[in-house]
Amino acid sequence: MSPVLAGVLQLLALMAALALAYVPLGNYMARVYSSDKHWRVEKWIYKGIGADPDTEMRWPAYLRGVLAFSVIGVLFLYALQRLQGVLPGSLGFSSIDPDQAFNTAASFVANTNWQSYYGEQAMGHVVQTAGLAVQNFVSAAVGIAVAVALVRGFARSRTGELGNFWADLVRGTVRVLVPIAAVAAVVLVACGVIQNFSGIHEVGQFTGGTQEWNGGAVASQEVIKELGTNGGGYFNANSAHPFENPTPFTNLFEIFLILLIPFSLTRTFGVMVGSVKQGYAILATMGTIWLGFVSLMMWTEFAHHGPAFELANGAMEGKEVRFGIGGSSIFAVSTTLTSTGAVDSFHSSFTGLGGGITMLGMMLGEIAPGGVGSGLYGMLIMAIIAVFIAGLMVGRTPEYLGKKIGTREIKLAACYILVTPTLVLVFTAFAMALPTPANSMTNSGAHGFSEILYAYTSASNNNGSAFAGLNADTQWFNTTLGIAMLLGRFVPMVFVLALAGSLAGQQPVPATAGTLRTEKPLFTGLLVGAILIITGLTYFPALALGPLAEGLA
Repeated sequence: MSPVLAGVLQLLALMAALALAYVPLGNYMARVYSSDKHWRVEKWIYKGIGADPDTEMRWPAYLRGVLAFSVIGVLFLYALQRLQGVLPGSLGFSSIDPDQAFNTAASFVANTNWQSYYGEQAMGHVVQTAGLAVQNFVSAAVGIAVAVALVRGFARSRTGELGNFWADLVRGTVRVLVPIAAVAAVVLVACGVIQNFSGIHEVGQFTGGTQEWNGGAVASQEVIKELGTNGGGYFNANSAHPFENPTPFTNLFEIFLILLIPFSLTRTFGVMVGSVKQGYAILATMGTIWLGFVSLMMWTEFAHHGPAFELANGAMEGKEVRFGIGGSSIFAVSTTLTSTGAVDSFHSSFTGLGGGITMLGMMLGEIAPGGVGSGLYGMLIMAIIAVFIAGLMVGRTPEYLGKKIGTREIKLAACYILVTPTLVLVFTAFAMALPTPANSMTNSGAHGFSEILYAYTSASNNNGSAFAGLNADTQWFNTTLGIAMLLGRFVPMVFVLALAGSLAGQQPVPATAGTLRTEKPLFTGLLVGAILIITGLTYFPALALGPLAEGLA
């Protein structure tokens, strides 16, 4: 079988699996976040944290819950790393340095999972399981909770109440993430992913000599890092490591986990607002961009440019032979169009245009389908922008799902889309202008610029993947990337929740003959065009200096 055909078949199998799961999972999540009943285990949790799950919150109270919980998460994870040297199960590893501990704490709480350390050489079992793995669950649940709050803003009227953050957080963890992760972890273990608490031991190498490896609860963390679009690997090689991703089947299964909840949340959105067609319109937008990016990535990576490429049937540098170009291309696009950041190949070794595609996927705001929760609310923000543009063209006050998009709403949406580009471009400019961070580049010219641009794009958009040609384990990068992660995660949430409160307080506007039909293919095309144009106008100069210059050269 040719490599191209193998890649296409993998793509078709993945799309079929996602289609089968779409309706049942989407409907289930809608019931989870619409139910007024609490499970017994949830009642125990509410009692333990002192929360009343039946108290409705307006957007400032909901935001305070998000921020308070996240601040506690950063402090706890930071302390756990700083105390690692005296904790049991540390495997003899010392405590993490302050700047790296801050970077890692910010990274995992912000659902980014950027790692400036070698996982198997730095983190013991307690930090990996009680710290990093726990944050993989709860940071994902926070993202879903904020998305559901925005959906309630569209679904409710004449009230500023958006639900209860603590109830949404607990339900997302207990009813959605934990059950799926438990089943998927068993699948990974059955396919060869390790799950143990063994210490460090020596293993032989094919070329002679030995190498030290440690075990760990890898399967359970691998599942939630993909399912929760987190991305942090137990080992430095991430999902390219055979202990994390041993076969082509597990590779495709992990891509399925990455895309499962973000795509299915569009069904949840449609059910909760009372129109599944609206959910299908958002799904079509996400799917069009995702499929287009996968096709472009396969084309540029399979293209033959010279004898080496012809012998390898494509650009195989930096890719695992067991996955091939097809599997690696699908994984790379899926992980950068979501906020996952897991990698099964070396993005820095992709062709110039291929590296640019991964970067552009993050620059879109990771909305196709995006991170768990963050992809949906990011896409709904873009839908509001698209409706506003359409309203300007016909001279009519824009409406979306029966809610008028007035001055307040469009200002909040505009502020949302300006946050991450500001962080990316400002931090990249400083890093290129100052001598100390520039010394961390292992490449000069366009590729070196791409390394730094990619790093801040990844951090600010809460992705976590890297070009890997950049030495990011320095005080400058640990600190600035950590700040970019926190600001890129929580500042947009302020605007999302404020927008949700504004929409929930409105009285629905009945549809008329002049109302833009947002469930039609025309709107899907308008939304895709708005996303690409806005991103292109924002980032084109930076892309022209990096991946475009390298690819065209």
